[in-house]
Amino acid sequence: MPAMIAAGYDPSSGYEAGRALTLLDDVTAVLCGNDEIAIGVTRALREGGRRVPEDVSVVGFDDQPFAEMWLPPLTTVAQDFTELGRRSIALLTSWLDSGVKPVDWVGQPSLVVRESTASPL
Repeated sequence: MPAMIAAGYDPSSGYEAGRALTLLDDVTAVLCGNDEIAIGVTRALREGGRRVPEDVSVVGFDDQPFAEMWLPPLTTVAQDFTELGRRSIALLTSWLDSGVKPVDWVGQPSLVVRESTASPL
């Protein structure tokens, strides 16, 4: 059964969540809310004797510049923050100008596969 471990948005919070995950033998993959959490989770898993990605796959979110430099390089979900900002400003401007709430826009993120994930069994 999937488990959810609450964490803040910083590496130390991810580290604490990762320590909790080391106690769950059936955990094979972790999706983190950002790359910083994933870095903390990865470190805690490794310190707890779990290999990344051989035992547990770890995926971050945001594709921060350091993600590809981490060991192992972090698989992550990338977003186009420039386009997200442009669209957000356009939606806000339209709303302020017209007084009508615009239809929400959802960007299309992309998966950046690196070495922190293994193929499913």
